[in-house]
Amino acid sequence: MNDTPYSGQTSPSIPLELALLTLLSILWGASYGLIKLAVETITPLTLVAIRVIIAASVLWLVVMVRQRPIPRGLQNWRQLMVQALFGFVIPFTMITWGQQYVDSGLAGILNSTTPIFLFLITVFWTRHEQVSLENLLGVLSGLGGVCLLIGFEAVQGLGANVAGQLAITGATISYAIAMIYGKRFKHIAPEATAACTLSIAALILLPASFILEQPRELTPSRTSIMALVALAVFSTAGAFTLYFRLVNTLGSIGTSSVAYSRAAISVVIGVLMLGEVFNWQIAVGLCAVIVGVAAINGQLFQLLRHTSS
Repeated sequence: MNDTPYSGQTSPSIPLELALLTLLSILWGASYGLIKLAVETITPLTLVAIRVIIAASVLWLVVMVRQRPIPRGLQNWRQLMVQALFGFVIPFTMITWGQQYVDSGLAGILNSTTPIFLFLITVFWTRHEQVSLENLLGVLSGLGGVCLLIGFEAVQGLGANVAGQLAITGATISYAIAMIYGKRFKHIAPEATAACTLSIAALILLPASFILEQPRELTPSRTSIMALVALAVFSTAGAFTLYFRLVNTLGSIGTSSVAYSRAAISVVIGVLMLGEVFNWQIAVGLCAVIVGVAAINGQLFQLLRHTSS
């Protein structure tokens, strides 16, 4: 670790950033299945607390090995605390708790609404990025694609478990706020930002888990432990390093399209590796998600112009 200011990436390559967005989609897409396995024998708040502790530990090792500068100053750490609350503590807890009561299909759709809330917050409140009709087309196309991939029948569960559904929706709004707020950490290396915010989250969540739950009485299964470790290392430490990079290269609206692409990737994995049926609904849904991600990132009209020329 050193005190040299982090310069960041001055001229990001869009193809590279979109490839990293795809990788982030894979890492986050896998997290929901891992949470389902882990929460079977580990209580929600304890699960989230251990998840961020492991992830923060891994990231501090990366920071030391790569000699990344550590943010200094009270203002930086105040901002990192806000990011930790909206990016980790609130959504992690709400999603982990809500998924106990909401079917996976409906949870997938609710978890995919972050771009909608981010778009609305940007248009009517923050105006921190320029938005266009192309972005709006991407938001609507992507959400429609997710509904096709998961199946519109999943929406029939709306209203059945209101508290769980509100918790997951609240988590998506929290993620939207965190994506907007995360743009202010451009001067900090992504792995350092993730390490600091996860450490703050751990300091909040670990005492809370002992107050509200009884972690000493848990007897987690081997499957839950393995799922928790994978969740922490890959879907948290690795994923949030990519996340903080992409927020400052693709922007918050562009990064939010991961909510759509991770759903598409999970379906593709199911078809290729689990022998699930591939039909017209999935085909149309995949196309709609691809169009949505391209449009949100401002690439759709450009691709159409190149194709027609």
